[in-house]
Amino acid sequence: MKTRIISGLLMAPLLVLVVLGGYWLMAAAFIVGIMGLHEFYKGFEAAGAKPCRPVGYCAAVLLYLIHIIVPSGNSYVFVMMWAALVVIASMVYGFNVEERKLEDMTSTLMGIMYTVFLSYHIVLIDEQFGAAIWLVFLTAFGTDIMAYFTGMALGKHKLCPKLSPKKSVEGAVGGVLGRVLLCGLFGVFFMEKQLVMCLVVGFFGSIVAQFGDLSASAFKRQMGIKDYGNLIPGHGGILDRFDSVMFTGPAVYYCTYIYFIVHNSLFGI
Repeated sequence: MKTRIISGLLMAPLLVLVVLGGYWLMAAAFIVGIMGLHEFYKGFEAAGAKPCRPVGYCAAVLLYLIHIIVPSGNSYVFVMMWAALVVIASMVYGFNVEERKLEDMTSTLMGIMYTVFLSYHIVLIDEQFGAAIWLVFLTAFGTDIMAYFTGMALGKHKLCPKLSPKKSVEGAVGGVLGRVLLCGLFGVFFMEKQLVMCLVVGFFGSIVAQFGDLSASAFKRQMGIKDYGNLIPGHGGILDRFDSVMFTGPAVYYCTYIYFIVHNSLFGI
C-alpha cells in the first residue's frame, strides 16, 4: 500500500500535461498508447501468440498524423478509414496460414483498438470539450482510490474473486458514489452550467472505469502474467495504471457528446 501511494504521488506532476493540453497532452496520449501496445503485445506473446508489432506501431502513428493533418470537420471520415485499414491489415497479416494462427491476427487488432484507439479519445475530449478532460482522470483514478479505501474499510462481499480477489462489492459501490460526489464538486466550481452532465459522467464513468480494471485483469489471467510491466513500482506497467483510463476516456467523450446534442436540441443553444 505504501509503495502504491508513493508511486501515485510521483505520478501527480504528470497532471501538468492535462493543464497544458494541446500538443503536450496529445504527445502524452500517444506515448501511453504506444507503451500500452508494447505491454499488451508482450502479454500475448507470453501466451504464445505472435501479434504484428509493425502493424500496431504504424497504425498508432497514422491515427495521430490524421488528427494533426486533417481538419477536424472532416477527420471522422479518415478515422473510419483508419479503422477499416487496421482491420484489413490485421487480417492480411494472417495470410501466411502455415506460420500464423487466428490469435496472431486477433491479438494484433485487439492491441491497436484497445490501447491506441481508446486512449486517443483523451485527445478528442481535450480538443472538443476543454475542461471536461478532468472528468476522465477524476473518474478513473478517483474511482480506484475510493474503491480501494472503501473496500479496505467495509469490504465483505467479493466482486469478481477469480479476476481480482481483493475487490469487493462494497468497494465498487463506494467508488461509484465517491466519484459522483467528486465530479459533482468539480462541476459546481468549474462547470456550473454542465453540473448535470458532470454527475452523469461521474456515475457512468465510474462504472466503466471498474469494467476497464476488471477487463485488464481478465486479460492478464488468460495471458498468465501478474502485471503488464514493472515501470511503476507498486502498480506494474502503463496498462496496470491506465487500464481504467482506457475505458473511461471513451465513456466521458460519448456521454459529453450526447449530452450536448440533447441539450442543444431541447434548448436550442
